[in-house]
Amino acid sequence: MQNPARVTGNSEALGELLPPLTANEAAVEAARCLMCFDAPCTHACPTHIDIPKFIKKISTGNLRGSARTILESNLLGATCARVCPVQELCEGACVLGAEHKPISIGRLQRYAMDHINNRKIDMFRPAAPKGKSVAVIGGGPAGLSCAGELAKRGYPVTLFEKRDFAGGLSTYGIIGLREPVDVALAEVEMIRRLGVQVESGKELGANLDLAELQSKFDSIFMGVGLGATPDLGIAGEEHIIDGLQYIEQSKVSARQMIIGRNVAVIGAGNTAIDCATIAKRLGAETVTMVYRRSENEMTAYPHEYDFIKREGVRFSFLTQPVRLLAENGRVKALECVRVSLGGKDASGRPAPQPVAGSNFMLEADQVVKAIGQQKPSLISKLGLKNGQGFHSCGWKLRNQFAGSVCRRRLHTRARSGLHRNGGAGWKTRGARDSRKVGSTWLIYASISLEFGRRIPSGWPPRRQPIPERRCTARSKPGGEAWCGRR
Repeated sequence: MQNPARVTGNSEALGELLPPLTANEAAVEAARCLMCFDAPCTHACPTHIDIPKFIKKISTGNLRGSARTILESNLLGATCARVCPVQELCEGACVLGAEHKPISIGRLQRYAMDHINNRKIDMFRPAAPKGKSVAVIGGGPAGLSCAGELAKRGYPVTLFEKRDFAGGLSTYGIIGLREPVDVALAEVEMIRRLGVQVESGKELGANLDLAELQSKFDSIFMGVGLGATPDLGIAGEEHIIDGLQYIEQSKVSARQMIIGRNVAVIGAGNTAIDCATIAKRLGAETVTMVYRRSENEMTAYPHEYDFIKREGVRFSFLTQPVRLLAENGRVKALECVRVSLGGKDASGRPAPQPVAGSNFMLEADQVVKAIGQQKPSLISKLGLKNGQGFHSCGWKLRNQFAGSVCRRRLHTRARSGLHRNGGAGWKTRGARDSRKVGSTWLIYASISLEFGRRIPSGWPPRRQPIPERRCTARSKPGGEAWCGRR
């Protein structure tokens, strides 16, 4: 009888999917850019990086200037160069995509960011001290970005992280195929060099007291991220592996991972695809993704779906798990039932309806679930009101703000930053509540994406007709032609 599971030692199978561009490849790709006026790619970027500008600087060999352009809009430029769904955002908006191949914006951004990160070049220095101290709770992308932006402006910042390493999902929850651990940790070190004090092993409600923080700091930013994966509510669930833990182990101890021969992954989002990729690349003979809706309702990006199909992963759509069979602690099979789609549920998608008598057994010796995450339990402890998955910010908690859970209108450009109230009442954009806090500092962020800049008044702006302009090349000292637009 075959052993139902085996230990893999092929961690190299999860190395970065795309190699870095060479200097020649980057120069050729940058030269293809049309440097569009009012560039669609910039409008499609959630952090509104001036993409034509940083690409132009690559084409002229000014890699430090290119990196600075990126970091001025997004301090986590190295992470986003690797994990942003560029096919759906900047590259998807590229004007060359309709009839040609879009510019490889993500890889060019990675090229510029790797140049400074590999050489440990710091692009910013802290401003003169302002005197107002800030505590940042949570060392994920929101907390790091907020801490870095504040440190640049001269505010002393202490960041509290409950894990051993900061970085959040960048460090622990994104498959190494897209972002290795060392890339995420390099960004944490960059934030440290800006003067941010990072204290690991500190969890609010455990060994970190909110009242004590309120007494020590002028403002508090909370970016605690999401909570645990919800339960399926089926028999035998204790033998199912959490998808985020599966990814974390593949990043920190891939050689010790136990991979099943026949792996079932429950879910059809991007995290589920990462789990299926790990299982397949680390030695599973068959990997089946089990999803209770159809291909049309998948929450994964289309390019991720295409990728996982090429990896040889199977799909079982319109299938809902009902029981996991295990014997002596070993998984034997996953019992499922076929479903049909009925009317829309609270999520706006068709609700699965079990088909009577359609139960069947799916052979599996390892089952992983990746079905989303719950809101953090900390929210209820703070007394926040929950409505339609978001949380109202009308607290009676002076001088603090939740960076990733506040109820706000979703924007295409998400920002976080520092706002001076000036004695007037302050109201969150899109929130139902306002609060008057006097002349205090408030830190704020949008929930759509968590990267650092302030949302300007009147955002998003109305699109204006693009005036017809003629680009006249003229000579700079040294004979180089340049465009008067930039």
